[in-house]
Amino acid sequence: MRVQRSTKWLRSAVQSLAVWMLVLTANLALARRVDSGDTLEVQQLYAEAKAAQQAGDSAAAIGKYRAIIRLAPHLAAPYNNLGMLYFKKHDYMLAVEVLQRCLELAPDMHSASAILGMSYFELRQSEKAEPFLQAALSANPTDDNVEMMLALALIDLRKDREAATHLENFVERNPESLEGCSLLRKTYLQMSEDARTKINEIDPDSAVAHEIAGEIDERAQNYPAALVEYRKAIEKAPHQPGTHMHLATAYWHVGDWKLAQAEFKSELANDPNNCTAHWQLADAMLESNDPNEDPLPDLNQSIDLCPTLMQARVDRGPRSNPAR
Repeated sequence: MRVQRSTKWLRSAVQSLAVWMLVLTANLALARRVDSGDTLEVQQLYAEAKAAQQAGDSAAAIGKYRAIIRLAPHLAAPYNNLGMLYFKKHDYMLAVEVLQRCLELAPDMHSASAILGMSYFELRQSEKAEPFLQAALSANPTDDNVEMMLALALIDLRKDREAATHLENFVERNPESLEGCSLLRKTYLQMSEDARTKINEIDPDSAVAHEIAGEIDERAQNYPAALVEYRKAIEKAPHQPGTHMHLATAYWHVGDWKLAQAEFKSELANDPNNCTAHWQLADAMLESNDPNEDPLPDLNQSIDLCPTLMQARVDRGPRSNPAR
């Protein structure tokens, strides 16, 4: 399972909001340089390019910026604007060409870094995209569009941990973003699956491997299969805290109260301070309704260890004595 490399949301956001903001920034940069002493012809071409952009005539604007570059090849901003226009037209190879030249002239032009990184990403060259997107994000750490694109590039490169960090940042700033939350969830799932693959490579017959297989079966409510895996885990590590807990909880879910009690007691022999095991053991006693069993000691122990465990408090209810 790999996370998809792009999303409908990302394309619309990057190609409208982000590019529009970057175009405004670059236009201002070009305006300052043109007004500071370049030729009248360059100034006129800049005004015409700006007007063409505002009118939505990308072809005319591209022609004007190319003319500016021929007259004033030392100016970085025309390359920047031209690269952005190519990007919007999906001419990513041409965008890369002119934006590389822009950054040779002005390495600190972060708008060019951002769109060069985006262009490489669209060309399926995430390895080349990453450093430019990193540079752009360093200059503006709260740029949602750049951070999301960087996260997708990192996912492409199988750098899921780094991608998750950027997605966490994005979701923290945009807590209601369904797309961001969904992508973060998928990245976590991929990290979990990769970890499981690594465990199976190390020792597919280990207690940990069987526990994970049992958890997957249990989530699918395939309890017979889960019980088999948990028993195998206990065979491998009978004295390891957690192994009996898995089997006991599975028995508890299917209502096999006597077997659940036996496994909870085995778990407490390995981990006496497991407040959840004390509570579930007591709960299994209550469910079995055996008059020879007293759940109160385990309920009290559970609450003493974990005072906020409300399930234990509910089960104890009126059974607690006045001294407690």
